[in-house]
Amino acid sequence: MDGAVKQSVAQADASGPTFERLGLGVGLRNSHFDHILKAWPEVDWFEAISENFMDSGGRPRWVLDQIKERYPIVLHGVSMSIGSTDPLDRAYLAKLKALADDVKARWVSDHLCWTGIMGLNSHDLLPLMLTEEALTHVAARVRIVQDVLERPLVLENPSSYVQFQQSTISEPDFLRALCDQTGCKLLLDVNNVYVTCFNAGTSTDAYMKAFPFEHVVQMHLAGHQHCGTHIVDTHDGPVCDEVWQLFRAAWQKTGGASPLLEWDGDVPEFDRVHAEVLRARAYIDGIDPVEAVATRSRTSAATSTPVDFMVPNVMGESRMQTL
Repeated sequence: MDGAVKQSVAQADASGPTFERLGLGVGLRNSHFDHILKAWPEVDWFEAISENFMDSGGRPRWVLDQIKERYPIVLHGVSMSIGSTDPLDRAYLAKLKALADDVKARWVSDHLCWTGIMGLNSHDLLPLMLTEEALTHVAARVRIVQDVLERPLVLENPSSYVQFQQSTISEPDFLRALCDQTGCKLLLDVNNVYVTCFNAGTSTDAYMKAFPFEHVVQMHLAGHQHCGTHIVDTHDGPVCDEVWQLFRAAWQKTGGASPLLEWDGDVPEFDRVHAEVLRARAYIDGIDPVEAVATRSRTSAATSTPVDFMVPNVMGESRMQTL
């Protein structure tokens, strides 16, 4: 990665924390542990799933300890449940802080979502009703988390398959207000933007025009499964061309946030995963690279038919319905 991209720069105001431009990163997966320890590949940084290491000892934690000595580490969580009405899990936050401190995490992220209620975990990233009341609720919880972690929280825009009739704020505006009120930062997942907008039958261009890029410190790239009437965020293949185009436009607007590739299903050998994220260099430089995979799926970018695979009796016949 070019030195100007990798240099450490402040992406907050002069009195705030410094977020480094880390370069191009890869999600750390256990199927790649042996390769990484043997080859020490030329990767700029790794993102580790927080929950995979918070309660684990033995080899997984030993591997992470080896990796942290050679590469920057970012922690990415999936169960903070920042939007839930359940009390925040203080024991979880204490373990997360201990892990972040130990691996010298550059930052800690999770999703703008809720994952359960009444102590039950759905093991999914569920969408929020975006209202003023929800904004006040989430902002208060973000402040608590940041006080415990002693660092800003970085929140990701999730993939969504439904919308709520009661929502009164767009997701970009909700995220902007949340950052303004709490000082938190954002992880912009451009694949999630594409998935959400397709499933909702809305415009990716309008979403991106409204997005608060000034708060973005990291970006995610990933593949998905296009099912014709809907898209499922599966992270089990290469990035489609339309998502690459969203990435190109968004990266410039962030001022150089750190991109990372997620590949969680049907995970290929490490070099294949690394090669996919390295394609970002061409898009950053404004060049359309030759398509690496001839069978890459192509989809239209603007609108879609309903997500009838989820709740057929709720969905309409020409658009995803609101709940």
